[in-house]
Amino acid sequence: MTTEPFDRIDQRLTDLEVKLSYTEDLVEQLDAVVIEQARRIDLLVRELTRLRQQAEDSSGTPGARSLRDELPPHY
Repeated sequence: MTTEPFDRIDQRLTDLEVKLSYTEDLVEQLDAVVIEQARRIDLLVRELTRLRQQAEDSSGTPGARSLRDELPPHY
């Protein structure tokens, strides 16, 4: 009796286990990236909200700006 078919199956199984291991590692790395991006998006949303509130508080009306604020610094 030959063990060749079992050796092939064993090798294929080993190859699949290696691929699974790499895939699990990749998923963990991508998860870390997604978590970091979500954190940064939350920070940016808070900053944007703060800046909008600051602009509304300083001008009295949303979107209104003083022409003096738009002059280049050398004037």
